[in-house]
Amino acid sequence: MKIKVGFGFDVHQLKDGLDFWLGGIKVPHTKGGLGHSDADVLIHAICDALLGSANLGDIGKHFPDSSEEFKGIDSKILLKEVVKMISERGYSIGNIDSTVCLQKPKIGPYIPEMQKVLASCMNIDSEDISIKATTTERLSFVGREEGVSAYATVLIQKD
Repeated sequence: MKIKVGFGFDVHQLKDGLDFWLGGIKVPHTKGGLGHSDADVLIHAICDALLGSANLGDIGKHFPDSSEEFKGIDSKILLKEVVKMISERGYSIGNIDSTVCLQKPKIGPYIPEMQKVLASCMNIDSEDISIKATTTERLSFVGREEGVSAYATVLIQKD
């Protein structure tokens, strides 16, 4: 069995009046992510981790923000495409561990739904997806509620 690990990171600016998409669901908040797609920082970090683990580059290589094709796209579509790419190379997902950094809103109540949605996109068990959240104790752009960031580590395997 061949095992590989990947790491992903993403950040998006938060702006008043935009929808806040996180982990494939719309989370109630007064601000939302600014981006070319739906700005789902968690899915983007997971996509980068998966792509990196299979040595396929990064999300910008496959879904450039200069392309009208991806403008406003639902990030779940991107995630499904990334899973297809690693699958075509003979890999399956072992598990995902992720952390979202944001001051507000508290996302704990939404994590089970995010796990369910992400698991469905990737055809894995929701118990194989860890989503944690932290603040930055009011430090940096996250602490000032100007942005949100996410980190993801993945394990993929080939029999």
